[in-house]
Amino acid sequence: FVAGRLSYVLGLHGACEAIDVACSAALVACHNAHRSVQHHESRQALFAGVNMMLVPATFDSYAAASLTSPTGRAMVFDVRADGFVRGEGCGACVVQAAASEASALVAGSSVRQDGRSASLTAPNGTAQQLLLSAVLVDACTTAAQLQLVEAAANGSALGDPIEAGAIAAALLMPRARSLALPVGGIKANVGHTE
Repeated sequence: FVAGRLSYVLGLHGACEAIDVACSAALVACHNAHRSVQHHESRQALFAGVNMMLVPATFDSYAAASLTSPTGRAMVFDVRADGFVRGEGCGACVVQAAASEASALVAGSSVRQDGRSASLTAPNGTAQQLLLSAVLVDACTTAAQLQLVEAAANGSALGDPIEAGAIAAALLMPRARSLALPVGGIKANVGHTE
């Protein structure tokens, strides 16, 4: 609904879709925009992600399931991790074939589903390792060339260690012992925009 209206207002042509895949909708939208340009379906593609917290019952259901932090603070990669903190946000970006020096580069992307895991909200470490390896292949790069990994970690006592293990196995172990790999967790600062 919103995607079609945005295309109408901006006079955009080509593929137009709304994506709802829980916590990774904006990343899937970025992947689809990247592929559209990469496969010459479009010269440039606009993608956006938005989360607005309009329904109070959602807070209640997340709290009842012990998903959100009762302290209101996300403790990413911390032994005190006790759940995520919700956040509102909106971001949009244009992906184009010829990137200028002032723009960011999407060197590669990949999308995967965790499949079966311990529960619906529990990540699958093996699936995450395969995803990270696929992104490196698509970007024609190696783990040794990475300078930073921005993790999806959100302060979950279950999910953060699984993700850290996947990052270590897929990205850290292939590097020389002397190459540190910084890992960021921006969600702790802005909230999990889902």
